[in-house]
Amino acid sequence: MGRHTGAVCRLCRRENDKLYLKGDRCYSDKCAVVRHAYPPGEHGQGRKKFSEFGQQLREKQKARRIYGVMERQFRRYFKEADRRRGVTGEILLQILESRLDTVVYRMGLARSRAEARQLINHGHFEVNGRKVNIASYQTKVGDIVAVREHRKNKPVFKQIIEDREQQGIVDWLEVNHEKLEGKVIRVPQRDEIDVPVTEHFIVELYSR
Repeated sequence: MGRHTGAVCRLCRRENDKLYLKGDRCYSDKCAVVRHAYPPGEHGQGRKKFSEFGQQLREKQKARRIYGVMERQFRRYFKEADRRRGVTGEILLQILESRLDTVVYRMGLARSRAEARQLINHGHFEVNGRKVNIASYQTKVGDIVAVREHRKNKPVFKQIIEDREQQGIVDWLEVNHEKLEGKVIRVPQRDEIDVPVTEHFIVELYSR
């Protein structure tokens, strides 16, 4: 699968919102959105208001960039959300939050979703005792996500936990930082998913 290899701070500026793509830097004064509160490029400060379609597109792009998902995969997630019973936009976000890389990030074992993907791809994590190196793996209620036993002494995890202590852990996860593991205890509700996305615009876009 393709991935974005350019400057991620430009993505935040393009959406004119904090997408928290660079971990600790996003919480500091060095954040690009704080320093340059307008889109990048020569005409960034002179852009006009978006049309209805433009606003829908921007919300979809924002969600894709936050979760690090390419267009084809994002469309598959939407089709799955649309197939299930319930509010499509909320279900879409729940599916995205259930990705293994997001769960690892929410557990506080990575400073960003990108770092979580890298750690997973390098084989540092297991789910229910089995090694999983696929960042898009869909976790379920009751799954136990943990750092593999022989990887727990890596200095990187000690540093990550120290850096993320101030941010707290979401209520739908039960986390033990001493054991470097956590459990998915329930599906997150919409008010527990702190992403700056208006999901009904995404539903409208794909329903055109």
